Amino acid sequence: MMRHLPLFLSFLAIFCSVQAFSQVDLKGLREDPNTKRLNADTTKGVQIKQINVPIPKLGLEVDYWKHWTKFGLNLNQATFSDNWNAGGVSSIAVGGTFWHKSDYNRDRFNFVSEVDLKYGKIQNFGKKGEFKPLAKKNNDRIFWDNKLAYKFTNTWALYFSFTFESQFDLGYTYDKDTDGNEIVKETVSSFMGPGYFTESFGVEYKPDKTFSLRLGTGTARQTLVLDDRVKPLTIAEYAERYPNNKPIGKDQEKWGLKPGQSFKNDLAFQITANLDRNLSQNLNLKARYNLFADYKDVTDPDHRLDATLSAKVTSLVNVSLSGILVYNYDEASKIQYSQALTLGVIYALPR
Repeated sequence: MMRHLPLFLSFLAIFCSVQAFSQVDLKGLREDPNTKRLNADTTKGVQIKQINVPIPKLGLEVDYWKHWTKFGLNLNQATFSDNWNAGGVSSIAVGGTFWHKSDYNRDRFNFVSEVDLKYGKIQNFGKKGEFKPLAKKNNDRIFWDNKLAYKFTNTWALYFSFTFESQFDLGYTYDKDTDGNEIVKETVSSFMGPGYFTESFGVEYKPDKTFSLRLGTGTARQTLVLDDRVKPLTIAEYAERYPNNKPIGKDQEKWGLKPGQSFKNDLAFQITANLDRNLSQNLNLKARYNLFADYKDVTDPDHRLDATLSAKVTSLVNVSLSGILVYNYDEASKIQYSQALTLGVIYALPR
């Protein structure tokens, strides 16, 4: 160890001298930096050329549209033996539904188109040897609503809407003949018998995606009856068309139309409320309320409420409870209602 001590001390002395020189040199540069030390022109002969770097297209586009579709099939069936004494009627009911909604949002503009189609029939079966009831429709609706809106705040917008409503098939009232067999008494509805076209302009309140309220201060509704089988009849025309029915005491008036009329236009104030909200993961409530107050008589407006509560059993099977309340003095002086509880298969897109 002592033999290498001189060598180690020499190395240590050299290292310390270098460190001291470096510190002094750096200190001088910090105190008096000489910016003119380099006199050469470093930019001479340098040329800058523009290079176009190709940017690959990623194919990304903004889609302002959203689409939802649901279609399903409902089936109800009941059977009773001929010797069943507790009462009951064998029956089978089949119904189909189709619903589609398209929603376009860009900047402050919003366009929504919604189609709701429903149709169903029920067939009752009498016991052996008894009369066979006629098949009847238990659901029939065509509904198409379109709305264009411009938002002037986050929750309020100006809107214009166009709506079409009618039904697919013939509707009847029924009676029985002298043998107890069920027969058709009158034809009361058909496609475009009646049909409604409604145009509305006003303001819309939409605080979120599940609820909206339209106030249509300028609303027009056209009522059309294009099928002669359901048009209102005079006393003589009724007796000629239904000779086996009891004669009527006065000319008919349907949907605000008198005999010989097939078109009516009403100007009104309209309120439309829509609710489509998930109450839980598998439970949905959808409702639509419409008030139509004719400016000729705003004290007796028309009302219609459609509500459906749906519970998802599996990804395809669901149970739904639906109801409809209607008050329209041109159709009936009392409230009309219908209710249905169904179990069916529903397929929804997108999945």
